[in-house]
Amino acid sequence: MTLLYLGIAIWILVHVFKRVAPSARAALDRAMGQKPARGVFALLLVVSIVLMVIGYRAEPYDPVYAPLAGIGHLNNLLMLFAVMLLGAGSSKGRMRSWFRHPMLLGVIVWSFAHLLVNGDYASVVLFGSMALWAVAEILLINRAEPTWARPEPGPIKGDIRLLVISLVLYAIITGIHVALGHNPFLGTYA
Repeated sequence: MTLLYLGIAIWILVHVFKRVAPSARAALDRAMGQKPARGVFALLLVVSIVLMVIGYRAEPYDPVYAPLAGIGHLNNLLMLFAVMLLGAGSSKGRMRSWFRHPMLLGVIVWSFAHLLVNGDYASVVLFGSMALWAVAEILLINRAEPTWARPEPGPIKGDIRLLVISLVLYAIITGIHVALGHNPFLGTYA
């Protein structure tokens, strides 16, 4: 569990560093240069993901609660929405104007969807932590930047493009899950 905890801690610290210690982050940018500093943070995030994956996969199944039978379909639908939300902020369609924090909302939906079908301790730690981090990050951003200039809605073709890209990414993510031995279509469907 140590690797999982360490990965989560690195993920959270790297993401909140700019919000909770802006002067330290600015000093680091000045000392290293903005691009090299971003590179260091990006590398730390990759390390955190690797640690979370290794730590999560190494944990034995320790049940905390039993997922509801038949909930797998809802999980899969929510996951498609989560993937769309993760890309909505960069899209050129109408959806980008609907949410202030689409990526963080996507993480919350992703976490919730996974908690619906995974009732083991490692899942509760991983997905619960990611959901709590995303909520905290939204609060920190809103406190630091209370006003939001809602982007102008783009054309509907931008949303169609987002949907197509999301479906392709969803298929890739599903393929990765299957390759790792966790077929999302064979979960709690009874």
